[in-house]
Amino acid sequence: MLNANPMEEKVSEFIPGIVKAQKQGVPLGMYSICSANRFVLEAGMLQAKAGGTAVCIESTSNQINQFGGYIGMTPAGFVRFVESVAFDVGFPLDKIILGGDHSGPHVWKNETSKTAMAKARELVGDCVLSGYTKIHLDASMRCADDAGDPHTPLKEEIVTDRTADLCQAAEAAHAERLDGSCPPLYVIGTEVPVPGGEQEAEVGLSVTKPEDVERTIALAREAFLKRGLESAWDRVIAVVVQSGVEFGDASIFEYDRRKARQLSLEIERHKGLVFEAHSTDYQSRKALKQMVEDHFAILKVGPWLTYAFREAVFALVAIEQEWLSARKGITLSRVPETLERAMLDNPVHWRKYYHGEEAYLHYARKYSYSDRSRYYWSQPQVQDALSRLLTNLSQYPAPLPLLSQYLPIQYEAARTGVLSNRPKHLIHHKIMEVIKCYTDACGMGC
Repeated sequence: MLNANPMEEKVSEFIPGIVKAQKQGVPLGMYSICSANRFVLEAGMLQAKAGGTAVCIESTSNQINQFGGYIGMTPAGFVRFVESVAFDVGFPLDKIILGGDHSGPHVWKNETSKTAMAKARELVGDCVLSGYTKIHLDASMRCADDAGDPHTPLKEEIVTDRTADLCQAAEAAHAERLDGSCPPLYVIGTEVPVPGGEQEAEVGLSVTKPEDVERTIALAREAFLKRGLESAWDRVIAVVVQSGVEFGDASIFEYDRRKARQLSLEIERHKGLVFEAHSTDYQSRKALKQMVEDHFAILKVGPWLTYAFREAVFALVAIEQEWLSARKGITLSRVPETLERAMLDNPVHWRKYYHGEEAYLHYARKYSYSDRSRYYWSQPQVQDALSRLLTNLSQYPAPLPLLSQYLPIQYEAARTGVLSNRPKHLIHHKIMEVIKCYTDACGMGC
């Protein structure tokens, strides 16, 4: 299991080391992969293996929880899954950091606060017991019986009290382990946009005000100490804020360091804290580097990685069509058609996110930056189609001219012998294009 002591002793130094470097004026950072896509995790581990660094992998509360989440895994099941991926790519378990993203009552917000928080405490405890060592405690969402306008933020005092409650559950779970493992590190705060949702692209998102950060930290510290969580407070290493970055179906809110200047200076006042930036997907290399320089030392990425995965798969489908459609005895994979059918048969993961006429919805289901198709790759029929694609192009490798047409960067790597012309390797390489943006921004090299 990933909760073995040797691993925790090593990774326990990784994140605090980044925070320490930031406080010494060294712009180091780390990226966190928020995905359960096997190809994405393999690519992340391969990139970390090449660079000799740790890799941070996080699961969200709706994705993985004690009831299975939307992918049908508990925290312990996710640990076993990550272990299996690491074994397949030869990545050492002692360089894996597991995290829980938005760990709190989000999944159960339509229930009463009592039942939602009870389930949230159970989730956080299960994560810690399973070997998660980085926990984002997020109790910012309203529950069904919370008083006040449902379109306004929940009172900060309630949020921080519930956050401390979750932390207490995590600490209790760690105390049960009795294996000498390192206690978890915590992240507090949330990046939820201002009431009313995202603003228009030309206006941009409102960056969190420095005084709001100060109040969040002060209230959280007070709530922790009130519950006797002094030791846990010393392990709070980051605060989530709205940095001004986000993305929609077809738009990207670009990082503007001028707008984040005062926010960046604010965190310098706090010895052991940096910012954790969510929704950094699709930002430019320059922007990501600037974010790390401005103390957004932990960069979360998810949809951009599965978007790159989808791009690679669709490119391989195009190659398959050109290369094999006229051959007798070959059954084409028809991955895009199968994926579309799965999304139409079960629209729960995209219907309330995509809006417009059917022609636009057809486009968005495939190509939206939001990448809601990522919820469907684990469907059996989609997996079967993907397996067919990989088999076809393994038996009949793509000619270099077709690689040049549809995957030009992978073509160059294949020509120079850096990359083998195998479909899985081509997909990994495409995903690693994105990960490389993060390793460069974080000062990880390679």
